Amino acid sequence: MNVDRIVLGFAGTVVLVGIALAHFVAPAWIWLPVLVGANLLQSAFTGFCPLAMLLRKLGLKPGCAFPS
Repeated sequence: MNVDRIVLGFAGTVVLVGIALAHFVAPAWIWLPVLVGANLLQSAFTGFCPLAMLLRKLGLKPGCAFPS
C-alpha cells in the first residue's frame, strides 16, 4: 500500500465513525467528519496533508497525490 491509499482509507473510516458517533452518541460528533472533509478539500488544492507527511517519515512508499 502507498501513502495515498492509506490516507484515503483513514479519512473514509474517520468520516464513517464520526457519522455513527453523531447518530448514536451526540450530534456534536458531526464536526469530526466535517473537519476531515475540509482537510481533504484543502489538501486537494495545496498538497499538504499531515497524515501523508507522517506516513512518509515512517518509510511508506509515496503515491501520486502526495509525492515526496
